[in-house]
Amino acid sequence: MELKELLQHFDNGGSFGDDPEIVLSMRKYIQENRRLLYEINNVWHDDESEIAELFSKITAKSVGEGLRIETPFYTDFGKNITVGNHVFINSGCKFQDQGGVYIGDETFIGHNVVFATLDHDIDPEKRYMLHPAPIHIGKRVWIGSNVVITKGVTIGDNSVIAAGAVVTKDIPANVVAGGVPAKVIKEID
Repeated sequence: MELKELLQHFDNGGSFGDDPEIVLSMRKYIQENRRLLYEINNVWHDDESEIAELFSKITAKSVGEGLRIETPFYTDFGKNITVGNHVFINSGCKFQDQGGVYIGDETFIGHNVVFATLDHDIDPEKRYMLHPAPIHIGKRVWIGSNVVITKGVTIGDNSVIAAGAVVTKDIPANVVAGGVPAKVIKEID
């Protein structure tokens, strides 16, 4: 299965786990991704643009201008990440991106943030099935350290997610949210 067809399946919310063609195709891209991640995380880079170039190979698309990633950085699939301009991703972040990760311009992502776009099936007999949904991060968002954002969540422009939060539902624009599960704490003037 070609990448375009696989991404279309994920972007349409298509589950996977029981279709060998989808599983084999995904494994092929995961293997390719591991080599690139090894190079990002284990080779010295004199210029930040080298990391952005490798990240562009991971995502198989151009990345926003001024992207800065502190290593190590991890993603299991890599091909369903879209990053805007002047995005900063701090070290230790983990993107599970089959469902899609979309990051708006001028967003800051703190240490050890996890984006989880997949859930296993709740039925124990079908636990091998995975269900994707995208994560959308607006423009000028600040995500604090050790935040977990789950599948299907949208965070509005200019919002701040407090360190350690677990975001399971949409967060509107122009607010500070925190807690487990994350809730709006206050509006930003």
